[in-house]
Order: sequence, then C-alpha cells, then structure tokens
Amino acid sequence: MSSTRPDPTAPPIASAFNDGYIAEVYEAWRRDPQSVDESWRQFFRLAQTFSGTAAPAPAPAHDAAFLRKVAGAAAYLDAIRYYGHLAVQIDPLGSPPPGATELTPEFYGVSDTDLAEVPAGPLGFTQETAADVARWLRSLYSSSLGAEYEHLTEEEERIWFRRTFEANELRRTLTVEEKRDVLRRLSEVDGLERFLGRAYQGNKRFSIEGTDVLVPMLDATIEGVAEAGGHEVIIGMAHRGRLNVLTHVMGKPYAELFAEFEGKHITGDDGDTGDVKYHLGLRAKRVMAGGRVVELVLAPNPSHLEFVNPVINGLARAHQRAGGDANSRDAAGVLTVCVHGDASFAGEGVVAETFNMSRLRGYKVGGTLHIIVNNQVGFTTDPSDARSTFFASDLAKGFEVPIIHVNADDPEACIASIRLGIAYRRRFAKDVLIDLVGYRRHGHNETDEPSFTQPRLYARIKEHPTVRELWGRRLVAEGVATADDVAAAEREVARKLEGTLDEVKASLAKTGEHHGDESEDGPPAPPPADIDTAVRSEQLAALNERLLTWPESLHVHPTLAKTLARRRESLESGIDWGHAEALAFATLLIEGTSVRMSGQDAERGTFSHRQSVLHDMANGGIYVPLQHLPQAKGTFEVYNSPLSETAVMGFEYGYSTAADDTLVLWEAQFGDFANVAAPIVDQFLASDRAKWRQDSGLVLLLPHGYEGQGPEHSSARLERFLQLCAEGNMRVVYPSTPAQYFHVLRRQAKLHDRRPLVLMQPKSLLRLKAAASTLTDLSAGMFRAVFDDAIPAAKRDDVRRLVFCNGKVYYDIVAQPRVPHVAVVRVEELYPWAHDDVARIVDSYPAIDEVVWAQEEPKNMGSWSYAAPRLRASTGNAMVIRYVGRPERASPAEGYLSAHQAEQARIVAEVLEVPKMAGRRKSVAGKGTG
Repeated sequence: MSSTRPDPTAPPIASAFNDGYIAEVYEAWRRDPQSVDESWRQFFRLAQTFSGTAAPAPAPAHDAAFLRKVAGAAAYLDAIRYYGHLAVQIDPLGSPPPGATELTPEFYGVSDTDLAEVPAGPLGFTQETAADVARWLRSLYSSSLGAEYEHLTEEEERIWFRRTFEANELRRTLTVEEKRDVLRRLSEVDGLERFLGRAYQGNKRFSIEGTDVLVPMLDATIEGVAEAGGHEVIIGMAHRGRLNVLTHVMGKPYAELFAEFEGKHITGDDGDTGDVKYHLGLRAKRVMAGGRVVELVLAPNPSHLEFVNPVINGLARAHQRAGGDANSRDAAGVLTVCVHGDASFAGEGVVAETFNMSRLRGYKVGGTLHIIVNNQVGFTTDPSDARSTFFASDLAKGFEVPIIHVNADDPEACIASIRLGIAYRRRFAKDVLIDLVGYRRHGHNETDEPSFTQPRLYARIKEHPTVRELWGRRLVAEGVATADDVAAAEREVARKLEGTLDEVKASLAKTGEHHGDESEDGPPAPPPADIDTAVRSEQLAALNERLLTWPESLHVHPTLAKTLARRRESLESGIDWGHAEALAFATLLIEGTSVRMSGQDAERGTFSHRQSVLHDMANGGIYVPLQHLPQAKGTFEVYNSPLSETAVMGFEYGYSTAADDTLVLWEAQFGDFANVAAPIVDQFLASDRAKWRQDSGLVLLLPHGYEGQGPEHSSARLERFLQLCAEGNMRVVYPSTPAQYFHVLRRQAKLHDRRPLVLMQPKSLLRLKAAASTLTDLSAGMFRAVFDDAIPAAKRDDVRRLVFCNGKVYYDIVAQPRVPHVAVVRVEELYPWAHDDVARIVDSYPAIDEVVWAQEEPKNMGSWSYAAPRLRASTGNAMVIRYVGRPERASPAEGYLSAHQAEQARIVAEVLEVPKMAGRRKSVAGKGTG
C-alpha cells in the first residue's frame, strides 16, 4: 500500500469528533468568507445548494450534522476513485483483492443510510443520491480493471482520466464480430503453444500460456496506432511469449519457426553465430483496414531482459526524425511498447533509468506503452522475496506514470486497457503502464517442475481453465457462438499446424539441411580500408571562424570567450583535442552527416574542453555554434545526459542502429563509468552482428590515462574491450594526437561497414602542447593505425630496443632526453591489429635486440595480454619481446600521488635503460596473423 494513505486507526475525517470544529469554521465563514481557506469556502457554498440558502446563515446543530454527512459522502466518493483499484479482482487464480478501509463509508463517519439522504446533484453527479453515485463509481473503479492516476501531479491529467474513465467510452463492450475475432486469436495462441509442447517435448520455448491475451492486446495496440494516424510500432520484450508474438503479431510463418525447432539455421558469409529462437527479432508490415500500413519492429535482445528498454527508445527516436531531420520529430507516429516481466520490472535498475529519461528533451519519444506480463512468480522467487512494494508496477508511480491493473482472463477488459493507455499517450505524450496480471502455466521454462518450489500455486494453476476456454464459455453463454463454433476454431488451428509441420519435415528430408561450418577460430579482421578524411585548409579556416562567431547580444563568460578566441591563433600549429573535435563535427555537418552526442556533462565536456554550448551570462539563454553553420546539411545534437550509463548508452546504441546517416557518440564522464553499462557493451555492442545481424556505428568516448587521480578515474578498462574483439565486431583506437582523433571520427562517419568504435580518450593530454596538431595534419593527413618513430634511416642502426606503446605513456617517455638506442612506436588502432604496418616498422630497424611493450596499466590490464601474441606474430619467433609497466595488480592504479609518480618514473626509466643483450633476427614482414 502507498505510504500516502490515511492512518486507518485515526478518527474518520468527518466523524462526530469533528462536528464542533465544522460548526466553528462554518460560523467563521458565515461572518467573513475570506477568513477561511478556499477549500472550506467551496465546501460551504456546496452545502448551501442542498439547503437552498442564498446567504450565509447561522448553523444550528442539525445543520452541522448534515454538513458532516455531506463531507463524509464527498470524501468517500473521492476515495473510490483513489483506492478503487484495490478492490478489483485482478488475479485470475482467485486470490482476493487487498481492499482498503478507505473504501467503506464508515471510514468517513457516514453510513449507507446517510449516503441515501445526500442528494447527488450538488456533488456534481447526475444520479439521485450519493448512494447511487457510490454504486456507480464502484462499478467503474472496482470491477474488471483498476486505474491508479491520482498520484499524477498535473491536475489536467487527473481530470482527463476521471472524465475518460467515467465516460466509459474506451471501455465499451466488444461487438459480436470483435468477440469472435478474439476467440480466433486466442485459439491460435493457445493452439500453437500446446502444439509445440507436443511436437517438441523438452524444448525450451518460454510459452505465453497464462497471459495469452497479450497477443490480442498487441493487436489492439497496432490498431490504435493506425487509427490515430501512426505508422510504426517498436516492441521490446523478454523471451516469454516471444515465439507467439513473432508468429501471430509479427507474421513469422509457422514453417520458419518449425524449421528452427528442427535444427535449421543459416550461417551467413560474415560468420554470424546466431541466437536462440526466443531472443530473435523481426521487422514486418501490417496492412490495416483502409489500406494503411503500419511498420512493425520486434527488437532482438538477450536474457538481460530489461536492457532492451532504452535500446528501443533510441531506435524510436531515430525513426521519429521527419525526413532524417533531428530537429523535426514525428513522435506521435512511432510508438514504443515495452513488455516487461513482473520480477525484472521491479528488480532491474535499467527500468528506473529508462523511466527517468522518458521526459528529458534529449531522449523523450512521446511516451511508451509499458505492459507488465505479470506471472506472479520470478523464476522460482515469490513476490514477497522479489520486491518491497505491493504491486509490481509501483515503481512507475515515482515517474508520474498512470497505471492500469487488469485481469489476464478478461480479454474485453484487457483490450479496454490498451485503448485507455493509447488515448492517454496520444493526449499527453507520456508513458503509461498496464499491469497484466496472469500466471505462468509451466515452470520458468518447459523443462522445469514448478511444483517443487510453488506447490500450492501450481496446484491452482493445474485446475484453472485457459483464457481461451473461459472466453469460449462466455461467448456460448452470451449466444455469440455455439460450442461447435468454439471447438471448430480449435480444430482448424490444429489442422493448420500439423499440416505445416509435415511439409517442413518433408522439405528438410528432401534437401538435406546444411548446418554451416563451425571452426574454432574465425579469420583475422582486416583493417578498415583507407578513406580520405583530409579537409582543405581553406575550408577548415572558414569553419573555424564560424564556430568562433556568435551574436553580439550573447554575453559569453569572459574567460571562456578568451579561451575560445585563442582557437583563431592556434589553428595553424596548436590545435588541441576540443578544437579538433569541433572541426571534425563541422566538416561532417556540411558534408551531410548529422552528429548526435550525449553523456554526463557532454555539452561542456568533463574537463571543460568542448564548450559546444555557450551560455548567456545575463539571461541564461544558449547558443550552439555547430547548429548555426549556414552550409550545414546535417543536424547537430548534444545533450547532458542524466547520471546514468546503462540506459543512456543503450539508448544511443539503439539510435545508431537506425540512423546510418548520423555519427552517434556516447561520452563517459570518466572511462571507468562504462563499467556500469557492461550489459550493453557485452550483449549488444560486441555481439549484435554475430547474434542478430544488426549493425551499429556507436562511438564510445572513454577518458583514460594515469594522472595520479586514483584507481577509479584512471582506467577505462581497455583490456575488457580488447578481450571482446573478434570477427571484426568493433574497432578499438587509442589516438595520441588531436589530428588522429579528427581523422578517426571522420573515418567512422564514412565507413560503409558500420561497427562500434571504442576510443580511449585523454585527460591531461587535452591541452598538452606536445600533443597539439597542425592545420596541415588535418588538411593533408589521414588516420594512421601505427606511428613510427621519426628517426632518420641513417640512425636506425643505432636502435637496439624497439618500444611499442599507446596513449599517454608515449608523452611521458619522449619528455625525457632522447637516447639513441631506443625507438618509440605508437600503436593507435589496437583492433583490428595492423600486422603489416607493425611488421614493416620492425624490419626498418635492422639492429634491434628486443621489442618492448610499454604501458601505464598493470600487466593484467591494458593492452599487454592482447598485444603480446600479435607482436610475436608481427616480429617473428626469434625476437625477444618484453613487458615494461606496472606488475599484475587487483586495483587499476595507485591511490596516492607519490606512489603513482614513483611508478611512472620507474616505467619510463626501464624503457630508456641501456640494453644488456645483443642479437639479430630475420625479416618477417608480411608473416603472422592479425
């Protein structure tokens, strides 16, 4: 129960204990109406209409008693609206609703007899007495479905709900034909599940049985979207019921489903490994009455059930762009539907994160329809052990979301709940939640025995008829269908399923299904093809000036204005990271590529290096230079995200899968913040193409580098991303200069083979003069996977140690006086590994005795474990390969600045020390694997 409910042990608000107080306030109002609160003034004006008194008059004792009845009646009627859902029979298995003492007139100090004495007209109702109103309200708020909306802050929304709910237009009785359609649909849903259970005993399918009505509800959702002029529905859901939704909502042929059960799968040319049936997605179209076409998307997602929620919202945000323009969105035309499990809805934090984003300007999609498929048990965990709230849906209250509770055995009420939800979303562009209370006929999957852990629950389920049986009996009782009609619908579905399976088996036997080759190791990922990313210096100069121009009326902070103005002077030879990024974005925008960036403090940049949004010191207004490029063909968006990693990264991932004309970036405040979004990285970014043939071009900007800030803000966990790399699934780059950053961003936007890009980003290097780039680096260069040391050919015979490294440690090494026996090479692109480039560089140093991999990170972290075998392949078997860096550690970095400085100094000294061994090795250019 909500903690806002009145204390049931307290005296009723209008009981006899308050008669004296009411009379006292009435007397004050009679003398001077302005002396009492407006609520009391309204109440006494209302009371006048009962007595017909035109002006305030003395209040005799019997008037005070009558006022008490009026107050009690009014409070009771309001309580039915507020607490009526607690008296709805929403459990199909028959457990009684909790009820509430507030739903009794006695709680308010009145009786049924008193209610019958109070006229209803002055209370704003058309019935004769308050008793009549109470019966009518109970029939609406405590019958087939319950609604919670009184917690909504906006009065307009509460009033809309009252009027809509009480007008009962959206809860109309289904027509005869609609009832027959529901019977046919439930026959298909139930028939498929029971057929699969017989045909493929012991196979997991995560059946929908117990919440079969979800399919007619999704049908009603699609119809509602079409009727309102919408054109797309995007669905995210768990695995339970997915096979039924795939076939009956998305239109996947039975033959394809049966072929998958028979073991058929297709391995594509790109070596995809696929996924289990109940994780797969599908795109389809449905032609509605009148010829309107609704696009349907069921997003694929893994067993991290709720993590698809932000993904489909990002997908919807991209699809809502009118003509690809992010500044013009058709939010009403695209609806997202999140189908949740009751246990995961209450238990997974990404649910709250996604709700929190639902009304933020950078992430809102015009409202999502949420449906909790409430099985009343999570795997084997009872609700009492799964959540600290009474209803599974209670979390949504904190996000201003109305909630509709409905019994899954009442298809008519379930369809009404959809109509109500769609109408609310259309009116207010906000999320709405339906708590579909049903049960799970089998265990968590069909191989489980649920009575081991829930014996009493499953004893009831075993005896409980299916919703199809109940609906059939109802139609027979209403004279809408005969018993033969109900049986015939079942037989027709069974015949169709059996015939299809026979055809599938015969076809597979005839063709001899090939299941694809399975090898232990895939081929090495080739490096991206060279792409021209240079931009003419004249164009860069012109864009630079535009970015440094803002209206004279804009009062930019003086310090910031001076800092930005320096970019005019630094364009030739001192371009820093933020400057290079702004130029990269500007060039893409004028070439027609849009840019979308979000993250915590992304507008300014965690380290104040970006400043993409200028704030007026006088009036708080904002100006975004990148949104005011006259020749821009693309749109620029940048948003400070909520303090969330999982949901925001998931949102941007979803957006990137749909917006192939947009460079989409998510920036972590510090690189290690990406830890929190591990399921998005592991289950979506790294494996989406292999599992679902889905492409994403999302860029992760992860600040990384050891500056003595302690273990939590040093490492972006580079090693974890490298460990996930295989089959060309993503790109991992650790750029060492602003120009490299400029070129890799432009390359990412231009590549046709769209894959995620993981960028280790700097902190102290953001403004390091030694790391600055020149205009020529941008106008004549391109991204380079490896940077050789700039040692002249004549001096290369002196080099005995070839040091490979990446990122910040390079600048720590070269800051020391140069020693002739050491050459330092920067590996900028770690995956794919630039084998040929590395091998050529090794061959250009004929006198080296050893190759060293140097890094700041501990030995069990960073690039070493990944780079070591690849260095071996690129240098040959005879060469000594040695590690220089921190030893293996549990924590990424030291917590004390002095210890950090000592370790950094030790690493650099060991890199530069005089070698103690000698030897030669043969040329190996071109040998090895990547």
